Amino acid sequence: MPRVAYHSSLEAAIAAGPPPAGNLAIPVFAHGSMEAELYCPQGTDPQTPHSRDEIYIVAHGEGQFFNGEWVIDVSPGSFLFVPAGVAHHFLNMSDGFAVWVIFYGPDGGEATAGD
Repeated sequence: MPRVAYHSSLEAAIAAGPPPAGNLAIPVFAHGSMEAELYCPQGTDPQTPHSRDEIYIVAHGEGQFFNGEWVIDVSPGSFLFVPAGVAHHFLNMSDGFAVWVIFYGPDGGEATAGD
């Protein structure tokens, strides 16, 4: 377990790319069940539903996000939560579009009472 805080700038994460074979995003940091990556889709976003819950935070650029039911506009600072198994993707992304992606929890996602 790390005994110090971790930091990565957007520039450092981009410089660590490109993503490894078989992955769409650049791995940045992992701890326990949490994995942080930088995702920079260009043109189209080919991702498919994931087996774990995930959070996106838009770091750079603008676009739209399809959340499985409707489309919303996103820009730097936008926060998005996607439960495991939900279809989603980004659309109409500006040049240099980049999002932090945080995967966490078990396969199938974390359920809460009443789900």
